[in-house]
Amino acid sequence: MSSKAKKSVENKEAKKASEEESVDISIVIPIYNEEGILSASVADLTEKLKNDEEFNYSYELILSENGSTDSTVEVARKLKETHPELRLLHSSEPNYGLAMRRGILAARGRIVICDEIDLCDTDFYRRALQKLDGEGYDLVVGSKALNKSYDKRPPFRKFATFVLNFLFRVFLDFRGTDTHGLKAFKKDRLLEVVNRCLVDKDLFASEFVIRAERMRFRMTEIPVEVIEKRPPSINLVRRVPNVLKNLGRLVWVIRVIDR
Repeated sequence: MSSKAKKSVENKEAKKASEEESVDISIVIPIYNEEGILSASVADLTEKLKNDEEFNYSYELILSENGSTDSTVEVARKLKETHPELRLLHSSEPNYGLAMRRGILAARGRIVICDEIDLCDTDFYRRALQKLDGEGYDLVVGSKALNKSYDKRPPFRKFATFVLNFLFRVFLDFRGTDTHGLKAFKKDRLLEVVNRCLVDKDLFASEFVIRAERMRFRMTEIPVEVIEKRPPSINLVRRVPNVLKNLGRLVWVIRVIDR
């Protein structure tokens, strides 16, 4: 799909979201080939929110599917029959960043929480909402790299996170410890950041956080527990060339075009 066509789709989704009934929170989760854990993860997430006495918010759960080759779409459609809070976005293109962007633009909530289907960390929701509503932050990032975080991913994946964030610090002056993963933010405040992001696929989330920092939004990091329910849906080694390519593009966009 061309950039112009993508933008047209995104504008329609954003307009549709603004016309629909609003909710307090939109939980956006990109999904790709998740037929094995999708039903259990959605059931577990919604049950936790239902039983959490401190979670007094109306919410929607946006599953932003992108290019799955298994029965993920069929499973998600079936889940909509028993989970009225669930919304399904579908794209034939396997593109994590584009799926995340579309989910955010389609969100009806004043607060957007970006989660992963193999995490569904409601404890992060509770702590992030306190930072947003109680302490006035615009963006909360769940960092896997903070000292108090509990990261049970394989060593190679931890090392990849370290290297990527080191490169962000060197080339883009990023001061945080993590960009990819759990985050929560006020949509009306951060929508400008989303619209300025130009890099998709693996680095959309990173560009979003880096731009928010450079635009001086009030943001903070909190530790998270990362215990994945399954191996990554896309092999990490196969992702490296595309990540490096988009890193170069991100540096060019921010250092040269935005200067």
